[in-house]
Amino acid sequence: MPYLPLKDGVSLFYKDWGNSTGQPVFFSHGWPLNSDNWELQMNFLGNKGYRVIAHDRRGHGRSDQPWTGNDIDTWADDISQLFDYLNLTDVTLVGHSTGGGDLTRFAANSKADSGYGTYGCKKSSWVKKLVLISAIVPQLLQAPWSPSGLPMEALNGQRALMLKDRSQFFYDVPEGPFFGFNRPNATVSKGLIQSWYNQGMQASFKAVFDTVTSWQTDFRADLENLDIPVLVIHGSDDQVVPFGVGNKTVDYVKDGRLKVCPGGPHALPNIEADGINNDLLEFLKE
Repeated sequence: MPYLPLKDGVSLFYKDWGNSTGQPVFFSHGWPLNSDNWELQMNFLGNKGYRVIAHDRRGHGRSDQPWTGNDIDTWADDISQLFDYLNLTDVTLVGHSTGGGDLTRFAANSKADSGYGTYGCKKSSWVKKLVLISAIVPQLLQAPWSPSGLPMEALNGQRALMLKDRSQFFYDVPEGPFFGFNRPNATVSKGLIQSWYNQGMQASFKAVFDTVTSWQTDFRADLENLDIPVLVIHGSDDQVVPFGVGNKTVDYVKDGRLKVCPGGPHALPNIEADGINNDLLEFLKE
């Protein structure tokens, strides 16, 4: 399996599938999952001739589990090193939930940073487009300018539940709000619940606990620094990152559009896979 040794000694797992000479698409997963959660999108686009790449964020999946570095800036730098190593250019970024946060920070910094990476890849040419699905931007934490966000008490409550019994909490989340299985007449998939649980429990406790702090990040300056097309996709019934948070993203970008998934839950790449796949394909072809 492919691993990249990062500059701080952490080993980062990644997948590089599809057409090696095709247009590249990079995926960043949500909390507390790993690159496996993108399998439907990667399989779909890979079969359409695209080069599809995804990593397991440090502390998650098959990547190493360091004690430190579980924060937005380090995650963005990890992605930068992977892009440098793979010599990627003109990449469309696709981030779900927390993955939308690290890709927003990465995209903003890659456009602002000039010069060449270790392997000769010009940084300003790394990113072509950005897709944010159910993302934590512009800020998940409630603020006067974002009243629909989650109050600090809610974030602290999630920390407390992990400290009390992470195993039970990691069943409660997918059985309820993540996939929208707590809604009346929902078609419940035990397989999706178990897959979420397995991926979550594979991650280090330190990483998933520290990630909660990233949800307090204000990404407005990052978004304003972007000069690329940005597609925002958000479900109107997202119980994890409220729709009132995600729909504000387009207010801070120069070239953005919002696509609403009526009644859609947080887990759009899973529950609305066909729609998400077609949205990605259409955006890639533009």
